[in-house]
Amino acid sequence: MSAPEQDKQRNREIAANEAERQAVSAVRVSSWAIGLAVIVAVIAVALVWAWMKR
Repeated sequence: MSAPEQDKQRNREIAANEAERQAVSAVRVSSWAIGLAVIVAVIAVALVWAWMKR
């Protein structure tokens, strides 16, 4: 295999690793966003419920 072909293969591997890293990061951010939304929703429901019961 010549040097340019090796460079291309190495660049492909780097790109694949970077794509995987970005996907994992996106899932992590999405998980935090969903968790935060659930917490905010529970607080909102609790406030509305408490207001309705008074």
